[in-house]
Amino acid sequence: MILHPASHLSRRSFLRATAAAAAAAWVGPRTLFAQQQQPAEPVMVVQARADAADAKITTQKLRGDISVLLGSGGNIAVLPGREGKLLVDSGISTSRPQITKALAAISPDPIEGLINTHWHYDHTDGNEWMHAAGATIVAHDKTRQRLSTPQEIAIFNAHFPPAPIGALPTKTFLKDDDLTINGRAVFLSHYDPAHTDTDISVLFADFDILHTGDTWFNGAYPFIDYSTGGHIDGMIRATTKNLATGTGSTILIPGHGPVGNKDQLSEFQDMIVAVREKVAALKKQGRTVDETVSAKPTAQYDAKWGTGFVTPEMFTRLVYQGV
Repeated sequence: MILHPASHLSRRSFLRATAAAAAAAWVGPRTLFAQQQQPAEPVMVVQARADAADAKITTQKLRGDISVLLGSGGNIAVLPGREGKLLVDSGISTSRPQITKALAAISPDPIEGLINTHWHYDHTDGNEWMHAAGATIVAHDKTRQRLSTPQEIAIFNAHFPPAPIGALPTKTFLKDDDLTINGRAVFLSHYDPAHTDTDISVLFADFDILHTGDTWFNGAYPFIDYSTGGHIDGMIRATTKNLATGTGSTILIPGHGPVGNKDQLSEFQDMIVAVREKVAALKKQGRTVDETVSAKPTAQYDAKWGTGFVTPEMFTRLVYQGV
């Protein structure tokens, strides 16, 4: 087995917990995420783990040997083989029994490698048990930095303690990297700050499959975490980069939502660019954020994109923050 970075070294639960957090942060007193000096875990993580314990994991076979597991946190890509399985993202820890069963149904190969697309808990909460099962964890250097120190997502008033040592990436890189496992080339590329400042894409070049992490929410308004470096302009640049990667028939695995294609991603790009332009124009006119929300700059897109945990109001506020 070769797993060597070349440089130095249920979605449903997420939606429910974060929507409740947003409501608490914007509508009334912040009792849901009351500040503590050293919180054990944010309420959103506790709720996500409770929901994920009973989450149904769906396995979708893609192209060649690649499958994706949907149902626990972010979408998990799986490349099996004699040298062991390579996974992209680890889901919520309490889904371990269902994930283990789904992986065993794909092949008997053990977990050998795990790539984190970014630091958020719904993509890294399973790191510790996967590392204990034998996985080498690969991620951008900023992901290790974020996971190893206290973090905050201000919009939810959520404070995250450092992750356990066993959950931290053991191999990191600074810009782009590549690895080989089961005779297959896998290319990792860091985005400019987009969803966060830790985001990477994962390209399974032999199969023309790209995992975009949370730079793409398929069928929903995206979340932008300004507290850890995210930015609306970076999301637009990341989408442009994703569209330029691979071919016209590239299969795209989003961080959340169904597996998709370039046409769907292009439509997503058109939407976020249009909303950014509308919000920027309103802000330039001197509108406050509340006045901008009241102007409903997302109205023409809400039926299609406004059904996820990021509501039209939340997305407007996120865009306003970055223009």
